[in-house]
Amino acid sequence: MNNKVNITEDDKILKKYYSRYGGFWVYPDMLDYCYLVNPYFNRSKIIDEIQDNFRMLVSEYPAGMAVNSKLASDCWNVKEEYIIPGNGAAELIKALMENLEGKVGVVRPTFEEYPNRMPDERVVTFVPQNDSFRYDADDMIEFFGNNPVDTILLINPDNPSGNFISMSGVHKLAQWCEDNKVRLILDESFVDFSVGFKDNTFINNDILEKYPHICVMKSISKSYGVPGLRLGILCSADTALIAKMKKQVSIWNINSFAEFFMQIYPKYREDYELTCEQFIKAREDFEVELRKIPFIRVMPSQANYFFLEVLPPYKPKELCAILLKEYNILASACLAKKGIEPNKYMRIAVRNHGDNAKFIDAMRKLIK
Repeated sequence: MNNKVNITEDDKILKKYYSRYGGFWVYPDMLDYCYLVNPYFNRSKIIDEIQDNFRMLVSEYPAGMAVNSKLASDCWNVKEEYIIPGNGAAELIKALMENLEGKVGVVRPTFEEYPNRMPDERVVTFVPQNDSFRYDADDMIEFFGNNPVDTILLINPDNPSGNFISMSGVHKLAQWCEDNKVRLILDESFVDFSVGFKDNTFINNDILEKYPHICVMKSISKSYGVPGLRLGILCSADTALIAKMKKQVSIWNINSFAEFFMQIYPKYREDYELTCEQFIKAREDFEVELRKIPFIRVMPSQANYFFLEVLPPYKPKELCAILLKEYNILASACLAKKGIEPNKYMRIAVRNHGDNAKFIDAMRKLIK
């Protein structure tokens, strides 16, 4: 019996880009609809100020954890003992997952960086039984009430589905977790793209203290559009866990550019909030045009991406390869996502109005 996998040209060309995990500045004319960042805040004068101090920052050591914890505390208005800054959320995800015991409950499809840090036998998976991968707090409580775990992961909005649970729903889940001695990991990396974002965060001293076993993760790279700085934060009123993790990460885990970003960010806070409002409008306009394309089904999203079901005459790998080869647009065919039917869905980022118009134009040309 021949078990050889048929590697197509589409597979080869997509793997060439997907396996890079970034560094796409070597392709300056390519539109990156694969990786997810705020397309507006990096136009703020905050970047000009960093650039003006480039020589100083590149030639100086950054400060240690104590100083950077104070800076993060000032930026996100959380007590120093409740917050740890990391070399991107990825560093903090690794450290956090290594400190967990028992089973972890996840909703799939999801961001696999968390479950990838655990052996398969410790991961309990809930897959929503509907064609748009929608779920709420009650669905999670029912499933994990019948399938006990020690930790529950909620990415809100979720990646790639864009599913969003309201604050009241997250509070309900958080209280259920506290009552049942379950730790809740809440990843808010995309919450600032949701409608009413100022009121949608758990990064708040009173909330953290109300649910002392919750851990709230936030990728500054994605929300603020500065992935090159490698910055993320984790917040929890579990001070023993936060203190332990601060000792586990490297002594200089934050570079000078990320540290300087935190030093100056408070004076650009209003700029940031305006770009989030600007982004929400761009997403709404993009969704209107996407829904006019007959060979995709667009799922609702409160994040900076859309999850699409690809319909005949195309398949995701084929469609993503065509977009790349013919239009220099890179999109994710979701080839490694668990919990979904293979080669049926794709995820596209939301960029600025001009880039989104180019994406729509390319898709219109592919209507048969």
